[in-house]
Amino acid sequence: MGMAAAESRFHVLAVDDNIIDRKLIERLLKTSSYQVTTVDSGSKALEFLGLHEDDRSNSGSPSILTNNHHQELEVNLIITDYCMPGMTGYDLLKKIKESSSLRDIPVVIMSSENVPARISRCLEEGAEEFFLKPVRKSDLNRLRPHMMKAVSKDQKQEKHEEEEEEEREEKEIKSQKHQEQQQQQHQQQLSPRPSGNSKRKAMEENLSPDRTRPRYSDIAAVV
Repeated sequence: MGMAAAESRFHVLAVDDNIIDRKLIERLLKTSSYQVTTVDSGSKALEFLGLHEDDRSNSGSPSILTNNHHQELEVNLIITDYCMPGMTGYDLLKKIKESSSLRDIPVVIMSSENVPARISRCLEEGAEEFFLKPVRKSDLNRLRPHMMKAVSKDQKQEKHEEEEEEEREEKEIKSQKHQEQQQQQHQQQLSPRPSGNSKRKAMEENLSPDRTRPRYSDIAAVV
């Protein structure tokens, strides 16, 4: 697969409460041939990803929405602003990395403030990159290794799912054959067999007087 083809199928979820910055990152990503979905808050990002924002009971295993109709495209990378009201970009990063189903999605943080402690904390929490605003097109070149890694993971996942499907089909075929054999054995056990009385009756019929009595009429005629 070529780089252009890989980028065209690469889907980015961009999160920023500032409409100007959100439009800017959207335009830059689309110029680079990425598919883009934008939202203006961390809670909407979680909703799009299928996570319950208000699940506080077990932060290590956020609940997953069973009807995930919001997410029509698989998300391959999330780029989010750090400073947002309510849920910050750092909070969103933590929730994604705490989710067993989403932790492999690369996350990039953006901020207009160059705070080394903030940058270090995000990178330690699992962020792939930390961009300073305004984001430039040259910054997006740093997304490419993460893009290819995400595509590679998708391909491995698809292959793994195909192998699991083949294994399930083989098990179903074996199970079906086993059931057919059991049914045949059961039918054979239920089929009627000659009983001891039937055998005795058949032997008595073979030894009946009609069969053992000499035919005197024939003998007399010969004499």
